[in-house]
Amino acid sequence: MRHRPLDAIVLAAGEGTRMRSPLPKPLHRLCGRPMVLHVLDALTELPIDRVVVVVGYRSSEVTKTLQAEAPPELRLEFVEQTRPLGTGDAVAVALTALPEAYAAGGEDGDLVVLPGDAPLVRPSTLAALVRAHRSSDAAATLLTARLADPTGYGRIVRAKGGDVARIVEHADATAEERAIDEVGTSIYCFRHAVLAPALRRVSPDNAQGEYYLTDAVAVLHEAGYPVAAVEAPDGGEAAGVNDRAQLAAAEAELRGRINERWMRRGVTMTDPGQTYVDAQVVLDEDVTLLPGTMLEGATTVGRGAVVGPSSRLVDCEVGAGARLEQVVATASIVGEDAVVGPFAVLSPGSRLAAGTRTGPLFVSAPGGDAD
Repeated sequence: MRHRPLDAIVLAAGEGTRMRSPLPKPLHRLCGRPMVLHVLDALTELPIDRVVVVVGYRSSEVTKTLQAEAPPELRLEFVEQTRPLGTGDAVAVALTALPEAYAAGGEDGDLVVLPGDAPLVRPSTLAALVRAHRSSDAAATLLTARLADPTGYGRIVRAKGGDVARIVEHADATAEERAIDEVGTSIYCFRHAVLAPALRRVSPDNAQGEYYLTDAVAVLHEAGYPVAAVEAPDGGEAAGVNDRAQLAAAEAELRGRINERWMRRGVTMTDPGQTYVDAQVVLDEDVTLLPGTMLEGATTVGRGAVVGPSSRLVDCEVGAGARLEQVVATASIVGEDAVVGPFAVLSPGSRLAAGTRTGPLFVSAPGGDAD
């Protein structure tokens, strides 16, 4: 499979009106991190040269957050979509930040395009999409999914030969087309050279009056270019987040993945369904987390420590062998083999020395006395 340069476009310009919040939708948090960062995490295992992030609503806030928190290995560039004219327009704006040809003999490249509200897509799925795209030498390759209830998703309409002919949005679909269970996930891999010309032929003649990126698929097919599809192994990866109910569902899915990953690395969770571990938390082997434990932010827990039940730690450091029962702590350090609780509260800056043993406790200042 011939190597070609690979870039990515992340669409993060949306306001997210159904979230009913002034916070830009991409910045709503999942497992302690802004939603769009989970999308960027999925790109880190690809050989991406650069990532163009399209911002719009409260663009400076989104830009500053990503500049501060995005994976350092990704080279980010930002462009602003000044008017919400649709996903096709957003990608056209993004292309202004990418060269049309690469220095290596003017070689064409590939573009992964994905929305900033698709936090459940896995790195392995994106890698499979890029491999399939390059091996088939298609102009575009779509990530699709089959859903028992495809309501609200664009349907995949195939030509007689099996190639993708077009994507029809739910609002524009006929009754026959709405019966199709294969849907688009809004995740694509395009040949760079053909995408801009295709977008110039897209019109806003649809129910929303917007420039749909999905319409570029029909343009490419009608021009004779091959358009392929890869079905996601898990239809749940197609789920976007548009309201608080979907945010909670995505949170539950991501937390399940996080818990499974830590258990396979030697962490005991006696009830994973009642154990909450943020994405940035670091756990050592032989840690035990009892029901009702919530570990948030940059918390670290050393080997053999036991936390819980009913404990919440935010940005804390717990030493090896420590035991914390019914403890609430923020930005605190608990030394090795310390025993804290039950019913202990550690305020920000608290430090408990190695071997400390205490029952009910309230520490109100750094190094402060227990009440």
